[in-house]
Amino acid sequence: MTLIEKYADQVIASGSFEPLDRIYLINKIRALVGSKDQENFDENESLVKQLVKLAIKNGEIEDSITDKEILNDQLYDLMTPRPSVVNRTFWEKYQQSPQLATNWFYGLCERNDYVKLEAINKNVVFEKKTEYGDLEITINLSKPEKDPKAIAQAAHDTTQKYPQCALCMQNEGFKGRLGQAARSNHRIIRMMIGGQKWGFQYSPYAYFDEHCIFLDSIHEPMKINQQTLINLIEIEKQFPHYFVGSNADLPIVGGSMLAHEHYQGGKHIFPMMKAVIKKEIKFDQYPDVQAGIVNWPMSDLRLISSNSAQIIELGTLIINKWQNYSDKSLNIIAEKDDTLHHTVTPIMHVEDGKYICDLVLRDNNTSRDYPLGIFHPHQQYWHIKKENIGLIEVMGRAILPGRLKDEMQEVKKYLLDKPNEIKKDHLPWAEELKKQDVTPENVDEIIQTGLANVFAKVLENAGVFKNDSQGQEGWKRFIDYVKKN
Repeated sequence: MTLIEKYADQVIASGSFEPLDRIYLINKIRALVGSKDQENFDENESLVKQLVKLAIKNGEIEDSITDKEILNDQLYDLMTPRPSVVNRTFWEKYQQSPQLATNWFYGLCERNDYVKLEAINKNVVFEKKTEYGDLEITINLSKPEKDPKAIAQAAHDTTQKYPQCALCMQNEGFKGRLGQAARSNHRIIRMMIGGQKWGFQYSPYAYFDEHCIFLDSIHEPMKINQQTLINLIEIEKQFPHYFVGSNADLPIVGGSMLAHEHYQGGKHIFPMMKAVIKKEIKFDQYPDVQAGIVNWPMSDLRLISSNSAQIIELGTLIINKWQNYSDKSLNIIAEKDDTLHHTVTPIMHVEDGKYICDLVLRDNNTSRDYPLGIFHPHQQYWHIKKENIGLIEVMGRAILPGRLKDEMQEVKKYLLDKPNEIKKDHLPWAEELKKQDVTPENVDEIIQTGLANVFAKVLENAGVFKNDSQGQEGWKRFIDYVKKN
């Protein structure tokens, strides 16, 4: 049996085609990889990878990142049902249970290589205890390497994009091109949220268990308001086994995709969700809502109730009040030069039949001392984390840059007094770590705990009300302001 024939049989076995389609499939594959086939193949490597190599050998594609990615997804598309079939199957299974439906859909996205498991498994992941409980640290190695041709092209490209962004529904089945990811094997579940058409998909380079995205069918900017809370509640009603949350809708404190309204969710239980309320707050007009300040490095107000209407109403009040609230003694300023600087990162999940809504207060002001953001990782921690603190990190899972994998090996050598090439930026931190009794047996533990403690400090930097007496007084002033209505 040849390589092309073997893959045709694999596609048929997946259920997207029948045995009668075998000749048709073989010709579809030949059209993609070239007519020159091979009889030998490696049992330890995926057939698709071998077919991509065959296509390069046959001169059908260039040996480039973009060409290989496009062909990979075109081949996997053959074993992926059409969008209409995927949607029909999903909602049929949903009638039995939401979890059965998501289990099936996620399994499909793994099998057809839309969720890039091989890449995700390269990530470094661990958790370490801090004063805020166990924080999760990931060093992100899964994101694909940038194609140099795409970078060069983007510098001179002023044409209207199709799709407009990576979250638009037009990505479903899109072949891909330089600078625009291949999505031939991409499928989106259609659903209604807040009376509007939305989509539900999984993230190709997931940061946590069953990392999914809910995306507006219209390409429009993100915004946090009452409708956001209504939408998050509706999603929880449909998928109570998932959490769902939104990045903030402002630069610096928001995510990387502010141009397209979307939320993120999944099966993971984050450290923040395990954190307890340290100070209860009573809002007399909302008797069904248990509320309080969470014991967390960032400034988190939690609302708990089985009464979704009261959570939406009180949550909206808090969002609106925070958007207009200033406390100059704490460098908290709502508006400068007609530009608003306050928003929230809202997160929702269900526990014991109750909705739990976390509203994390955000401020994106900058200053001469803090040009990247007053409530942003401070410069002393940039050697570990300089990027924005988005939704996932707000909840206690660090997304650290891939460079740290190699850099921490040099730190390790430094701590063990071995020849090293430690970066100067890491030296002050490494000197602090070295004050401990470092041995070959505990050096990895010391470095990992050190990274977790830096992450805790970075989250504290992003908190608008610090965990000190001034911060607690600031909390009290803000809560009093909310209660005034």
